[in-house]
Amino acid sequence: MLSRLTRLQAIAVCLLPFVALVAVAVLAPLPFSVAQPGLTANVLGDNRGEPVITVSGATTRKTSGELRMTTIEATGPDAHVSLGDVIDGWFSTEKAVMPRDAVYTGGDTVKEIEAHNQAQMKESQDDATSAALNYLDLSPKDVDVTLKLADVGGPSAGLLFTLGIVDKLDGDGSGGDLTGGRTIAGTGTITANGTVGAVGGVALKTQAARRDGATVFLVPKAECADAKSELPKGLRLVPVTTLKGTITSLRALESGSGTVPSC
Repeated sequence: MLSRLTRLQAIAVCLLPFVALVAVAVLAPLPFSVAQPGLTANVLGDNRGEPVITVSGATTRKTSGELRMTTIEATGPDAHVSLGDVIDGWFSTEKAVMPRDAVYTGGDTVKEIEAHNQAQMKESQDDATSAALNYLDLSPKDVDVTLKLADVGGPSAGLLFTLGIVDKLDGDGSGGDLTGGRTIAGTGTITANGTVGAVGGVALKTQAARRDGATVFLVPKAECADAKSELPKGLRLVPVTTLKGTITSLRALESGSGTVPSC
């Protein structure tokens, strides 16, 4: 009995370091962020009591339907993310585990990251305005566009901002709306010359879009596979690469004629 007890004690002593290592792995913070579908905002409407898009120096038109930019919500840059959080995120269809450095760039502190995200948003808004006015052959000297969207940072709303400006000023170019009365959501960066760029978290953004009533989702073509991975039922993907191509696709959706690309 004594020798058996001694063996058990020896095993227990040997296991203690292993148990300690497991405990540390479970409880220690890891360099990941756990993300989920975030808010969406109709760029053709108001946000927190203020219009998202305000245009002066040109006649604007009344629009119908919605153009919803989409976001993801992620644990903060200084949040404690444990192994348990990561495992839970891996097995959830409503969450995604992403490297923290891929979510938060531009600094080491929360203030630095927030400042970087706001700078990216401002640059995105300027590019969106330039892209829209270039597409419509309007001069920025005559037309002034103000974009306001509280509590959102980064460049991924660029495409939707641009489409919103175009819809308010010119619609589909033939008296109709770019939306065709639908709720259309999407994501994508934009350059001043109208090139659409990839973003991140598109699988989560499609969920946010469908949750808020969208039936069509505009996705950068390079991210079709990601968007299809967890595609909600009832949401149609339309891949895009340029502003001109996006508007052509929206016109085809509205008219019911022409070719609309798919992922």
